[in-house]
Amino acid sequence: MPPTQAHLTDPTTPIAIIGLGDVGLPLAVEFGKQRPVIGFDIHQARVAELQVGHDSTRETTPEDLAAARHLRCSSDPQALRDCRIYIVTVPTPVDDAKRPDLSPLIKASETVGQALKPGDLVIDESTVYPGCTEEDCAPVLERTSGLTYAVGAKNRTRPGFPAQKQIFDRY
Repeated sequence: MPPTQAHLTDPTTPIAIIGLGDVGLPLAVEFGKQRPVIGFDIHQARVAELQVGHDSTRETTPEDLAAARHLRCSSDPQALRDCRIYIVTVPTPVDDAKRPDLSPLIKASETVGQALKPGDLVIDESTVYPGCTEEDCAPVLERTSGLTYAVGAKNRTRPGFPAQKQIFDRY
């Protein structure tokens, strides 16, 4: 029997923030002030500095890091096993021809896919082109998790631009 979706609104349900850069770290810190959060980053040195309360990028302050008492940072994918909500915030750099390099996003999808369980929620906050989540990330999540997905969209607006759609996946 599939699990209910109650875990998605339960404040004790751990959230995973994948990528602790300029988007992910502030998000992890704010959530970590209220509920359990695993801040995941593949760079062990980044995780080590955050674990001792230092952010060399200055995305957050030592005081805010200390206030995020429910935040635990890790570079071990096994730390994601108990999470039920995954927010992907990895970079999507562009090459010299202005084509997006999706390799960080694909690797993040592989990592998340290994931890997914039925009823989990994956939210992609990385900057991607329309269709990327469904065409590039979802197949990786499916392959690595063995699950199938349902795609939904929520409106997202950007100042000066018409309403855009942001895709999120629920597994």
